Amino acid sequence: MKFQSSLREVMLFIKYSKDKENLSRVLAVNEKRFREVERRAADVIEAITNSGIKYDDEDEVVNVCQAIQEMRKEERQIGELNKAKEAAGKLHEMGLDTEKIAQAVGYAVETVKGWLGLES
Repeated sequence: MKFQSSLREVMLFIKYSKDKENLSRVLAVNEKRFREVERRAADVIEAITNSGIKYDDEDEVVNVCQAIQEMRKEERQIGELNKAKEAAGKLHEMGLDTEKIAQAVGYAVETVKGWLGLES
């Protein structure tokens, strides 16, 4: 049986975990190795960096690149939602009606009313 270790990937990830730009570069340069990280190594990375890496319990290897891409997509979506909520609040303070606010931020009227704490 061939001895395999993901220690290199663990150490690289930990080293650059606070620097997204360099972490992206490291993941890209070492993409082949980061596509198949042992599950226990992914657990170590997650425990030390709290990076949000998700995978199925039955997975023996984890595609860390894909996990990071999915995590960043979620972060962008949350950021966009928070911006929409903030904009809705400001537009409401300016006296704009709920329907126009909903149109401006691109969400349903009922959703915007919920953000603003207004009755349906």
